[in-house]
Amino acid sequence: MIVAAKKMHQISEYFFSEKMKQINHFEEKGIKVINLGIGNPDLLPPKGVIHKMKKASELKHSNAYQSYIGIEKLRNAISNWYDKAYQVHVDPKNEILPLMGSKEGIMHISMSYLDKGDQVLIPNPGYPTYSSISRLLEAEIIYYNLYENGNWYPDIHFLEKKNLTKVKIMWINYPHMPTGATITFEKLEEIVLFAKKNRILLVHDNPYSFILNSERPLSIFNVKESKDIALELNSLSKSYNMPGWRVGMIIGKKEFIQNIVKVKSQMDSGMYYPIQIGAIEAMNHDSKWFERLNKEYIQRRRIIWEICDYLNLKYTKKSSGIFVWARIKGPEKNDRIWSDEFLKTHHIFITPGSVFGNNGKGYVRFSMCCPVKILEQAKNRIFS
Repeated sequence: MIVAAKKMHQISEYFFSEKMKQINHFEEKGIKVINLGIGNPDLLPPKGVIHKMKKASELKHSNAYQSYIGIEKLRNAISNWYDKAYQVHVDPKNEILPLMGSKEGIMHISMSYLDKGDQVLIPNPGYPTYSSISRLLEAEIIYYNLYENGNWYPDIHFLEKKNLTKVKIMWINYPHMPTGATITFEKLEEIVLFAKKNRILLVHDNPYSFILNSERPLSIFNVKESKDIALELNSLSKSYNMPGWRVGMIIGKKEFIQNIVKVKSQMDSGMYYPIQIGAIEAMNHDSKWFERLNKEYIQRRRIIWEICDYLNLKYTKKSSGIFVWARIKGPEKNDRIWSDEFLKTHHIFITPGSVFGNNGKGYVRFSMCCPVKILEQAKNRIFS
């Protein structure tokens, strides 16, 4: 009998993978489900991106293996993008590692810096992949609490009272997923100082900077001397509507990048050349692209707010990113039951907040990745 590794008992199938099976089951019966749960941008990338990719695919060398660290033009484009978007200088030769989506970067970083038994600080609520990968590597997870009444910030004073000698990595993510909370420069600076003091590798997962963000987009590297202890993950998935392209990046000092390349180079053979060319074209677009993109999301968000008002859900109008995070106010505060009943009653899927940790209990998350026409259909189903 062939037995799976014991560590496999520490994880389960990704929630959204399982939920899609349920949704498909409804649709096999002829029931059309409106999916307001998954953050999968439905809009097209900027004009010219697909054309550039198609043109690049006709070149003789496009089908060859590519560099493990991306082509020089892509790294230069990422460097220019960081300079323009965040006012951060990044050395394109040594401080940038392109990724096939930032999700793989979570694995690469974890494999590079975690040994069995090391501890990891992970936000609760937060992106589930931080936890699942830590479990696969048999690291010990220390969840740090984020609460609505604390603006979804970590309580650094509380963390400093803990024994942190075994903590190797701390994950942070602002604008925050799933809540949409943004962070101030002062708070980011406080977290950097905490990581420095305790010699913790601080990893900032930063894919939502430009979506409905009324504040200046922040990089971890806006904080002075943060490169000594920090890495930043970024992605074009949400910013440029390229989720299926799988284009992301790790930014960090040379020594960190060199370690991560040791892992990455064992796991893939470089990003498809035309995709790299398309990514360069996307990052060449100026702020007008985000103005147009956000104009569309503002319309979508308005409809979701109307739905929330009708359902007596509490939400903030100051959040960022592609989601609306809302608290259930009625007697039924079990978010998973609420979500399941909503799917059965209205054939609309909304993500239960507890998927992201026990501090997400009693909340639900709406995705804006649906056209206005579909959102209006959802609203009519609910209101009728």
